[in-house]
Amino acid sequence: MLTGPLVILALKIAVGAVTILLAASLTALLLNKPRLHGRINIAFFALTITALILFEGVTHLLKPDIFNDYPNNSLREWLPIHLCFSVPSALLMPVMLFTGLRRYRQIHLYLAGVFTVLWAATFITGIFFLQ
Repeated sequence: MLTGPLVILALKIAVGAVTILLAASLTALLLNKPRLHGRINIAFFALTITALILFEGVTHLLKPDIFNDYPNNSLREWLPIHLCFSVPSALLMPVMLFTGLRRYRQIHLYLAGVFTVLWAATFITGIFFLQ
């Protein structure tokens, strides 16, 4: 049965898994493998957008009341904060992908800095504060 705690657990697993991909992508850059960096980022983008669509589909369409009986009040406190970081990072991802694939290096590097801050906050709030 689909429950609020199960959805949050799935969200934590998804955030952790794509963060590992992001680390692999940055490692590829450190190893001077920009093509591998780009391919990993395509996978990162696809998996993150898939998780986002599934989460939104479950929480807004399939079972909009899934968090009404949630046993922990911290979710009501931390989910909006988590979304303040995860939504902008999700909106930034296609722009990052485009600028990287088109090799618009300067704008891509600037956006990478912004994205890093947003994703770090997404990771921290998603893994440590959503209970």
